[in-house]
Order: sequence, then structure tokens, then C-alpha cells
Amino acid sequence: MLELIDGRDTHAPVHIARPKPAGVAGDPGQGVRAIIEAVRSNGDAALIDFTRRFDGARLTSDSVRVPEETIMGAVKLVPPEVIDALRVLERRLRKTCERQLPRGWMDYTDGEMIGELIRPLRRIGLYAPGGRAAYPSSVMMGAVPAFVAGVDTVAVCSPPTARGEISEAVLAACAVAGITEVYRMGGAQAVAAFAYGTETVRPVEKIVGPGNIHVTRAKREVQGWVGIDSEAGPTELLIVADESASPEDLAADLVAQAEHGPLGSHVLVTWKPDLANAVMAQLDVEVARHERADDVENALIEGGRAVLVRDTDHAMQTANAFAPEHLQLVFRGALEWLDRVRNAGAVFVGAATPVPVGDYVAGTNHILPTGGTARWASGLGVGDFIKRIYVYGTEEGSLMQLAPHVEALAKSEGLPGHGRAVRVRLSKGASAS
Repeated sequence: MLELIDGRDTHAPVHIARPKPAGVAGDPGQGVRAIIEAVRSNGDAALIDFTRRFDGARLTSDSVRVPEETIMGAVKLVPPEVIDALRVLERRLRKTCERQLPRGWMDYTDGEMIGELIRPLRRIGLYAPGGRAAYPSSVMMGAVPAFVAGVDTVAVCSPPTARGEISEAVLAACAVAGITEVYRMGGAQAVAAFAYGTETVRPVEKIVGPGNIHVTRAKREVQGWVGIDSEAGPTELLIVADESASPEDLAADLVAQAEHGPLGSHVLVTWKPDLANAVMAQLDVEVARHERADDVENALIEGGRAVLVRDTDHAMQTANAFAPEHLQLVFRGALEWLDRVRNAGAVFVGAATPVPVGDYVAGTNHILPTGGTARWASGLGVGDFIKRIYVYGTEEGSLMQLAPHVEALAKSEGLPGHGRAVRVRLSKGASAS
């Protein structure tokens, strides 16, 4: 079920290819752009029309927004153990987010002040997938860091069923998170409504949350008009393990990620061939017991890899080159290798640390960079919902000392007006305050 890649004869990181979609006709960008422009131009009318065409739901401007009492009432319609788990998630993630809060600063020295103001965004749009991928936990992952950052309003959208309904679990998560603004809309049309606004939907400053290829492409199209978090792709897991790891545990970990669906990457990297063979054998057992065995098997055939490397150092080089969404370290002394991790969305250390704990209640965020973007991107956090604003002020004495440097650089760049703005103040003996 896993493709075996033997990279022991190379000193370079082993290249691991990500699955690519097959049989996709054309670029979805053209259709997505048409949807965005229609919603931007025609507002509610276009939003409602696309919702009927793509989701089968017949809505009106009055029914696009979910009533607040429906949101709050969903808590009673969801099993209490789910509500308890959402509250545990909220509490633990909030604690992490509070550690992420930056502080503004201001220094006053020698007639100058310099510093930064920290200001939260005012209004966020959170996309919550619907249908088979209705994930209430993702609502919490987007909302909690936003609220901790000081965001005033988190508005949620989720694609409705043909009956115009949204997942009760998603609505319950909104209630637990303190969200009261929820819209029955999904796809590129929802992204457009959040970005540009309609008669019913107020525009936002940033759109976050995972979605399908059309949602991802729509976020790319509106970026620049509003902020976005990332372009979410298929799930990724790379496990680095030695003979101390349980083949049964590792097989279960790979299956857990494969059940997300096609195009994911499910990779075992080891310098122990016997472990690779044992995990591949155990996968047959784990897949057979899954209720969607065919789907999981296909996902593993498509994106499963067992990579043999020379040693731990070679394994970490390979992991950093792949830059996985989830990196799992299951080998002796794994904690000592944390400083070698350069590229990963999240790291899970030790045999007792499966990724699903991080997906739900560890206190880490599960909205993470995919597709190799962990080389430069980070998981969602408080920093995604704040702005840093530089502040500077100077008095005449300090300005006089800095003036020659300003004038020299301004002259070198052909910007005489820059130098003039300094000289005119000094010639008048003015003081900036």
C-alpha cells in the first residue's frame, strides 16, 4: 500500500513527490473569477443564485443569515460529550494563544521616540467546510486566536444542505466560541461575499479557514483586497521512526490521516527496513477494519510512501526538505532533535503523541501550512489577527544629527524632496512634536 523509496545511497535529502490531481479539466480560476465578479456586482442576488445552483438550497436575503437563537439552540442538539470536548479544546487553545499575544513597546532616548503599536483586526470571516467535511473543531481553531487577539467580530460561513441547513455541530461550535453571526453560504461565492460585501453580508478584513479547491482559489483571487490565512491543501503526515516505534501505532497514524480523503501525503521515513516492512504489513490490518476501507486504501496507494534513509540525520534532512504539515518524531532521543526541525506546520514528539490529539485538544492549532509552504509559513495563531504599527517622533536636536544621513541617501536615490523635507525644518528652527 506504501510505495517503497530507497534513498540510502544518497547523501542529499530524499525527494518525496506529493500526489497530483488527475483528470482535472481546465483551470478552475476562470470559473471562480466569474463567480467573484458576479457577487461583487450583484450582491445578494448572485450569492443566492449560486447557492441554489451549487448547494440546491433556495434562500432569500432574509434567510441567508442563521438566526442567533438557532445557533445557541444547536448546543442542545449535539451530544453532550461533543460539547464538553469543544469546551476543552477552547480552554486549552486559548491558553496557548494567550502566550502568543505580543506587546507594543515604546523607547524614549536622546530626543527621539520609537516603537510599535499592536492593533487587532476588527472583523474576520471564517470559512467552515460543510457536507462530509463538516468540522466543528475548525471553527474553534479559527475563532479562538482571533478573539484572543482582540478581534471584535468573527463571522462564519458554511455551505448549506439542499434544505438550507448547516451542520448542527458547526453551529454548536459557533455557540461555544461566542460567535453569533453565521451565514448559509459556501464556495467561491461565500469568499466573494466576505471580501466585497452584499446587501446582507458585511465585508471583512481577513478570511481564514480551510475549504475545497474552489474556496482556496477564491481566497487567492481576493487576496490584496482582504487578507487571507493560507491556501489550504490536502493533509500531510511525515513520520520519522526507528525500531522502538510500534508498527501498529504507526499504521494507525497513517490511516488516521488517509481518512481525510484523496491527494494527501502519508509518509514513513526510517533507517530501519524491518520497521518499514512491519508497518506496511500492519496497514493491511488497519485499513481492513476501517468503515471506509476502500477510500482509505486508495488514499494510501495514491499518497503513501515508505522512505529508507541512512540514519537519523538523513531522516531529518529529508523531513525538512519535504516541509510537512504534520511531522511526527517517534524514535529514541527524539526530543534532542527538535532543534534540527526547520520546516513543519506542527511537530508531535514521542510514541504517546498521535497527531489527532493536536487536531483536537492538545492546545495547538490544526490550521497549518500544506504543500511545502511550511518552508516559510506558520500555523494559524494570534499573529494572524493583529497589525504592528511603527511609531516614530523626533525633536530638533536629534533631527539635526540625522539630517546629513537622510540627505545623503535621498540624493543617492534621486529624491531631492526627501532632503528638502528635513532641511526646511532645520532652517526654521522648528521642532517636531
